[in-house]
Amino acid sequence: MSTTNESLAGPASAGAADAAIPFNRSAIEGEEANHIGQSVSIGQIAGDQSYSRRCQALLEEVLGAPKVLLTTSCTHALEMAALLLDIGPDDEVIVPSFTFVSTANAFVLRGARIRFADIRPDTLNLDEKKIESLISPCTRALVPVHYAGVGCEMDTILAIARQYRISIVEDNAHGLFGKYKQRWLGTFGALATQSFHETKNITCGEGGALVLNDPDFVERAEILREKGTNRSRFFRGQVDKYSWVDIGSSYVMSDVLAAFLYGQLEVWRQIQEKRRRIWQRYDAELRAWALDRDIGCPVVPEGCEPAYHMYYLILPSWQIRQALIALLKSRGIMAVFHYLPLHLSPMGQRLGGRPGACPVSETMSDRLLRLPFFNSLDPASQGRVIDAIHDFRF
Repeated sequence: MSTTNESLAGPASAGAADAAIPFNRSAIEGEEANHIGQSVSIGQIAGDQSYSRRCQALLEEVLGAPKVLLTTSCTHALEMAALLLDIGPDDEVIVPSFTFVSTANAFVLRGARIRFADIRPDTLNLDEKKIESLISPCTRALVPVHYAGVGCEMDTILAIARQYRISIVEDNAHGLFGKYKQRWLGTFGALATQSFHETKNITCGEGGALVLNDPDFVERAEILREKGTNRSRFFRGQVDKYSWVDIGSSYVMSDVLAAFLYGQLEVWRQIQEKRRRIWQRYDAELRAWALDRDIGCPVVPEGCEPAYHMYYLILPSWQIRQALIALLKSRGIMAVFHYLPLHLSPMGQRLGGRPGACPVSETMSDRLLRLPFFNSLDPASQGRVIDAIHDFRF
């Protein structure tokens, strides 16, 4: 059994020939093709060259972060975070059960014990009220995930982290350009990770970034990302040769991908505006229908500005959710469920997870349905999705 439905999103977006309206579809948003041609023509296709630097500088400027480093994936950014915190076998890390496997796996790779936390029934974010019961003298890190691009309750989470001297690593795969109390998501923790996977708002197919909000991590992060060498310092002329100085791996994004990514980042405001309109139309035309039928819709607490990453429905039961998926499929519309709780996965149970430990995660996983949502979703196609849902009877 898979631990997530993300795997279904890939084929659906890449080649769902039978689905007139796919779940996801990537789109050219700006000068991506021209930038790729430029990177090839000037012979800069390896990592950390001109387009990588442009992407990093743009993100640093917008987010106000001391340093941003592009990576080959959000998964690798999380692995870098675990390395930077020197997480090891004697440590515990708190992660929500309702998340992608990488959120936990990055720390499991370092030998850490995962403490699975349940989520809130409204935002589906890490339930801040459940954190303290999971803290032990071995707790080293806490990983809030801003689900669907809606911010976690960061005031409370940061206060707990300060009290217990726990590091915060934000998994902001869904939340780039979302805000919590007028502050960008991904700028609260000492470290934060971003995703540029094809299903994300801003994409280059496969890619990620590590946001270093604590400047003390910057120099070592550059070393870990360059296979444990001080190669970055060499290219800046700070040393006359580079050598192996620490552990590390190859986490550097190709500049060809960075060129595509830069074309998207240049027009990030336009992309976010497109997605805002799509999200708001779903909400305007589905919320009343849903409330009349005891169906849940996304909750955006006061003070949060969502990243408009997805729109979903919470059906009354697994059976009703599956029936709606089938109806939509019969009309050529691809809609998918999302995460299966990590604590119930085979690996999660090997790590101590057990049924009933995170009841909200379990019920939401059975009932959540993600609707087609991508930058180029046109009004007519979105109208077809909405009309099909209105026709649903159970």
